[in-house]
Amino acid sequence: MPNYLLDHVAIGTRAHQGAVPCLVSELGGEYAGGGPNPGFDFAQFRYANGARIEILQPTGAPNGFLFRFLEHRGPGIHHVTFKVPNLDDACDRARTHGYEVVGYSTADPSWKEAFLHPKQAQGIVVQMAEVDDTAQEPDHGPWQAPALPKSAPPAVEVVGPRMVAESAAFALKLWRDVLRGDVEHSGDTLVFSWPESVLRVHVRIDGEVSARSEAILIRSDREIPDEAVPELGTRFIRVD
Repeated sequence: MPNYLLDHVAIGTRAHQGAVPCLVSELGGEYAGGGPNPGFDFAQFRYANGARIEILQPTGAPNGFLFRFLEHRGPGIHHVTFKVPNLDDACDRARTHGYEVVGYSTADPSWKEAFLHPKQAQGIVVQMAEVDDTAQEPDHGPWQAPALPKSAPPAVEVVGPRMVAESAAFALKLWRDVLRGDVEHSGDTLVFSWPESVLRVHVRIDGEVSARSEAILIRSDREIPDEAVPELGTRFIRVD
């Protein structure tokens, strides 16, 4: 059976342009495409190991999902996207393990999608997508890519998001049992991987705090400030 693939990490931000200096001038990201969608515009940046970070800025009605996210939580990690071989099978697997599937849509034949709600998915939205590269994508209108710096430093490697969960059982149920990740133990942290993905999910176990995303882990020979970037609402922490 084809594997699940952790495709990218997406960050909600109020405006693309405010996020570009960190993603490009600090982290060395290369613009990898983007475009408009109902309720948001997205832009992706690729890093040294091929990993991608996506940024989302809200558009349209002020009660849209991304406006609500930013009003409630401010900028920060919004979701992770998994490409799955069959969306209906993936949804059935999630429901079997007690998860509610929301936002199920096959309106775009090139990108059928469904979501696991953050209240169940450890404080982060999990998007599952069945992709058909042969299908025609819908035209959502004109797109103006964000302005990019004229130069950038060597790109970092993006390892993936670091989460915190109140128990190992909670983390294993989502990332291993539902999303079919392989797991390794590293102290108080569980590291989940997928054979065809360069991204990993690190989950730190701490029974004293509620589940949430903590940071995006990176590798670099350069010193990278690890304080939270206001426009992105997250920290970028170097690891070995």
